[in-house]
Amino acid sequence: MRIAVAGSTGFIGSTLVPELANAGHEVRRLVRREPTADNEYTWDPPAGSIDDNALDGVDAVINLCGSSLIGRWSAAHKQAIRDSRIEPTEALAEAVARHGVPALLNASGINYYGDTGDVVVDERAGQGAGFLAEVVGDWEAATQPVADAGARVVLMRNGPVLGDGGMLRILKPQFRLGLGGRLGEGRQHMPWISLPDAVAAILFLIEHTEVSGPVNMCAPNPVTNREFTKELGRALGRPAPWFAPTTALRLVLGDAADEMLLAGQHALPKRLTDAGFEFRHATLDAALADIT
Repeated sequence: MRIAVAGSTGFIGSTLVPELANAGHEVRRLVRREPTADNEYTWDPPAGSIDDNALDGVDAVINLCGSSLIGRWSAAHKQAIRDSRIEPTEALAEAVARHGVPALLNASGINYYGDTGDVVVDERAGQGAGFLAEVVGDWEAATQPVADAGARVVLMRNGPVLGDGGMLRILKPQFRLGLGGRLGEGRQHMPWISLPDAVAAILFLIEHTEVSGPVNMCAPNPVTNREFTKELGRALGRPAPWFAPTTALRLVLGDAADEMLLAGQHALPKRLTDAGFEFRHATLDAALADIT
């Protein structure tokens, strides 16, 4: 298949692109600069423009765009979070519909469900409350032109991705110094997924054309933050006895602390498992043993 990828140099994209090539797919990379390779095509999401040749003959588009959530959420940061997700999706959705591309696999977020507490949710659950849930709802709505054109849309609701980068790049140095600990009371659920499984799931979704709509990109065994802290400390051979008080997290990060660190989603990947996807890392200890 001929596949165009936006966000190909990011944490997931930089691993996905070579795996797509290894699987025999022809990859086109959408870049926000002058092309330096034959498989690169320029696009400008804020302007809504894309090289007219980029999507000719393409079988699927994968959109992985989105800036980091990490940091205190000023008004400017919140706007950047929205713009970095919604603007690229709007530009791609219009181009996909115009070129008659059969499928758009669009990154999304597990934060769609808001803070679910101990309530287990799958893709049938409705939208939750909060800034991130609102962003994800608008992000997913931006794909509507593709659905209106009769093409397949997959909304990949990503949980925290564990690999050599991402959140572990921040956490591992702290834990190795013996400074690891839970966040608040540690009861919030973490719908994690390993990077190898995230990439494998995307390849699976490309090939399984019967799957459309929202797909929870998370392992079948979510853990609480307390359990995650314990397992990461064990994998690194370091105790993790500390905890970050809720008040301190809110003082440093403001409302970002409540949605990013103290809220959680007890989410399950029903659509993936029902379709027959097999996780390489179904449990956290297995994932950390390979990653750390």
